[in-house]
Amino acid sequence: MLVGALDPLEGSPVIVAGCGIVTLGTFLSNKGRGLLIYWVWVFILIAVGVGAMFVLSAFGGIGGGSGHSLWWGLLIVPYPVGWMMGIVSLLLRLIRTVRHCDAPA
Repeated sequence: MLVGALDPLEGSPVIVAGCGIVTLGTFLSNKGRGLLIYWVWVFILIAVGVGAMFVLSAFGGIGGGSGHSLWWGLLIVPYPVGWMMGIVSLLLRLIRTVRHCDAPA
């Protein structure tokens, strides 16, 4: 999900795939069942935002000479919101894992 963020348009398929892998891993793990609904929502937000971004790009984009209002950009908002939710969750999971490994036995 971080690699795809280098270029949000071209990297969006990588971000969707990465989020799908995390969601699948959460589904298959025994520990992460409580987070499954969260990751499904993150995946849906990212997929809807990326889909809207590709559709808007196919129709000439927004603003400027495209003839489409900048308000159409609101359809893309779920993409960065879902991405941020996913990154925050992964960072919290990483911190929790590092603290658990550093705990004295």
